[in-house]
Amino acid sequence: MIEQWQIDQFHEQGFLVVENVLSADEIAALQQDFDHWVEDSRSQTQAWGQTLDGRPRFDVESDHRPDHPSLRRVTSPTEISPAYRHTAFASPMATIAAQLIGGKGTRFHHSKINSKLPHTATQVKWHQDFLFTPHSNDDLVTALLMVSEVTPENGPLNVAPGSHKQDLWSHWQDDRFTGAVEDSVVQAHCQQPVACYGPSGSVCFMHTRLLHASSPNNTPWPRTLFISVYAAEDALPFAENPLPSEHAGLMVAGQESGLIRSTGHCIRLPQKPKGASFFVQQAGKDAAA
Repeated sequence: MIEQWQIDQFHEQGFLVVENVLSADEIAALQQDFDHWVEDSRSQTQAWGQTLDGRPRFDVESDHRPDHPSLRRVTSPTEISPAYRHTAFASPMATIAAQLIGGKGTRFHHSKINSKLPHTATQVKWHQDFLFTPHSNDDLVTALLMVSEVTPENGPLNVAPGSHKQDLWSHWQDDRFTGAVEDSVVQAHCQQPVACYGPSGSVCFMHTRLLHASSPNNTPWPRTLFISVYAAEDALPFAENPLPSEHAGLMVAGQESGLIRSTGHCIRLPQKPKGASFFVQQAGKDAAA
């Protein structure tokens, strides 16, 4: 699906943006489902629905109102939408993620929709995904599908190229899991970020150790991402899945080896949020489950 130079670029920079991964019809099906959930959100005043572990499936930002919907998270949409299920497991997105991981096989770990609707306050502080989903090795790829067009202005993902080759920085401060790195790490390693954007149907593939963040959307245009996380089949999870799903562990490419591969890293395990999403952890409003 992609060429060797793209694979090389991913391993060198820690990320890769590929356009036209999904067709217009496939994107339209995803957008239709999401639009329906946004309409549902107008009648809600707080997070609602239920996932496998009892937490809410749909999460809203603090600025959410009936006339100004701010649906920021849909957890495990593969469980409630055939279109999202097909995209996560059987689309070129999954195939490319498996190419980037390499090895004999690839598993699905979890998925969610992160959206910034027009003029909404949602932002994400600098962090590394691996500290939320630690495994025995770090051959994990986060695939961020641009359901809507993503521009440099509407709150795109910003990454620190090459930071996946550096340390795993603590996401704990004052004995609390904040889901973000300290300001000193941001000052030292995140001062020349690269924005990842493209037309709808594009996918940004990101290494699990890459430092990344994003800002609020102050434009009239939505920024909606369908995010799926994939792991090498021989990577054993070290912590509870932060977004448990009936599909966790499903093989999407290759075969099971029956082996577990370990690489050296020393980390403190994350806390699972009590609320609907990690946004409350980054805002300092959530304690351990």
